Amino acid sequence: MKFKHALIGMLAVVASHTVSIAQTIPKEELIFLTSEWKGERFADGRPKIPDALIQRAKKIGIEEAWQVLRNEGYNNQFEGNWKMVHDDVPVVGRAVTAMYMPSRPDVEKLIKDRGQKQGRKGNTNAWPIDVLVPGDVYVADGFGKIKGGTLIGDNLGNSIFNKSGNGVIFDGSARDLSGLSDIKGFNAFVRDFDPSYLEEMVLMGLNSPIRIGRAIVMPGDLVISEREGVLFIPAHLAEKVVATAEFIALRDKFSHEMLKAGRFTTGEIDSEWTENIRAAFMKWLAQHPEESQITRAQLDEFMKKRTW
Repeated sequence: MKFKHALIGMLAVVASHTVSIAQTIPKEELIFLTSEWKGERFADGRPKIPDALIQRAKKIGIEEAWQVLRNEGYNNQFEGNWKMVHDDVPVVGRAVTAMYMPSRPDVEKLIKDRGQKQGRKGNTNAWPIDVLVPGDVYVADGFGKIKGGTLIGDNLGNSIFNKSGNGVIFDGSARDLSGLSDIKGFNAFVRDFDPSYLEEMVLMGLNSPIRIGRAIVMPGDLVISEREGVLFIPAHLAEKVVATAEFIALRDKFSHEMLKAGRFTTGEIDSEWTENIRAAFMKWLAQHPEESQITRAQLDEFMKKRTW
């Protein structure tokens, strides 16, 4: 009898750890898949990249960041071919991921019934918006659907911006382009805009791994964007990517000034730097303290492996 009670108790504990909010993967699984991240996490296990790092990421170039990732062996993190609400408003922040699939009545009913019991309201395309916090980016795999694939209009766009202060990345479409354009600071990277309403789509994954075109995206990834496309940076590499991209930007600025002044030749600048050029760079940094607080030790570390 004692064994039976113990077994029942153990099963209850296991069950309590496997219950998850509608459409989310178990916290333990998310932590496992992002185990290289050693920093703070949200309650559901999503990596929580610091706000200060997100602010720094807004100033780096996507090409430099892409090259750093490539040097680390991450070759499937960029996706291009987007339409935007504004072509001069970047979307930068932590990914909240959503995976949609074509609807099927029995599955959609089960999902909505469970979600309602857990306190979810509205259609499933509103559920990812409910979990957004400042600094988040709503990233959705809408399987490229345009007509009937409009995941948001201007009402949801306003809600997203109010919660996150950010825009969205959708492998799908959006409606109400005029209304979305009126949201100052908001932007949407989508496959297209369409006047249709969302139909025949259901949320199958929330804060789960997703595919955006040729890129894999994990919850908590650092999202950066420019007109040419969107880059998804694994959370555990965010600090390294941002710091290295900052260094490359400084190096390029210095190089351009030296070339214009005729102090060094293109061949000298584009080759491994001599001690003379390194000294000139450090002097230049000292004369421009607002640019960076980089030290000689950091410079030497960056220059060890010049593959960008």
